[in-house]
Amino acid sequence: MMTNAALTFKAALSLLAACLLFLASPAAAQTVPASREGREVLSVSWQKGYCAARPRSRGCADFSANAPAARQFSLLSRFQVRKSYCGIEAALKQKARKGKWTELPDIVLASVTKERLMAAMPAARLGLDRQQWLRSGSCVAVSPEIYYSRSLDLLDTLNASPVRALFSQKAGAAVTLAEVRAAFDAAFGKGAGERVRLSCRKTEGGSVVTGLTIGLAGDGPTLAERIAAAVPTKSRCTEGVTGPGQAG
Repeated sequence: MMTNAALTFKAALSLLAACLLFLASPAAAQTVPASREGREVLSVSWQKGYCAARPRSRGCADFSANAPAARQFSLLSRFQVRKSYCGIEAALKQKARKGKWTELPDIVLASVTKERLMAAMPAARLGLDRQQWLRSGSCVAVSPEIYYSRSLDLLDTLNASPVRALFSQKAGAAVTLAEVRAAFDAAFGKGAGERVRLSCRKTEGGSVVTGLTIGLAGDGPTLAERIAAAVPTKSRCTEGVTGPGQAG
């Protein structure tokens, strides 16, 4: 006959087993907030503003206001929140952080993807594509091809939207966060603008918009679906000029 202590111990083991079984079940997995799973940020540059604010940047050495990159958003990165250099060995990570990007291992891309990337990421000629793959892509996709082809698809959708048209029309003038968010709502559905931040840099002439960061989540096939699945965000910058030049 079991003692009271033995019965208590047996009951505790049964409770522990039940808890472990619940945690391993699909129902338990579904209790994890969706907003914390697959959270990403698409970071894009507005080259006119970026080079106006940072004229000495390596990527702006031969920037031309007449170049295609001056009339559309450029790809900077697509990263997972609070994650970087996933599975990258320490020595290579340190090398990437030193800024000598052309000394990093080359990445393998299909010829079509490589051509698209060179047009969409002006600093790829300086090796930025290699650095961003190690830093951010390694946490988002299993290969550079998947990472960049998907990022470029999202960028193309953005550049075909009223958001790019707004920046083009505002060339040389100020654009507000409210205007940008309204353009996102018009392009990608009500509430989309709440998932967007302005990236700005202060200069002697005032605040300059250098790009955007766009919250993404889920695995939807379209940019609109991925924006809708993200959580709203706040933007420190609420207004800035878009850089010099005429509307493109």
